[in-house]
Amino acid sequence: MIRPFQPQDLHRVLALWLAGNLEAHSFIPPAYWRENYGLVSQQLPQADLSVYASDGCVQAFAGMTGNYLAGLFVDKAHRSAGIGKALLDYLKASHPTMTLHVYQKNQRAAAFYRREGFSIQAQGIDPSTGEAEWTMVWVRG
Repeated sequence: MIRPFQPQDLHRVLALWLAGNLEAHSFIPPAYWRENYGLVSQQLPQADLSVYASDGCVQAFAGMTGNYLAGLFVDKAHRSAGIGKALLDYLKASHPTMTLHVYQKNQRAAAFYRREGFSIQAQGIDPSTGEAEWTMVWVRG
């Protein structure tokens, strides 16, 4: 079930954020994610967060800031089960366009977004990590 974020979800959402970043971004030192944990814990509740929960457990979440998809994270044990797609479809229903950034080395995520109708709009470098990234855009057809 997809529902809005609730304050009691914060600990689980942060755990998904940290684990997801450590797993998907082996090309970035783990210390980078751990050092940003505090800042993210303050910023996450300010975004428009949607969570996917089953049996009372948050298995995934997505965060929007306006039409910018700041992140989509699915628990490792529940990946490839359609949860990420369900969250994205949920967001597409209320956003006529979405933009996101994805590291070029995160091939799994980039392929997922391409399958879901996003196209590469620009290429750049993330100033925080020095890693190449794409700006991807989806527009409702």
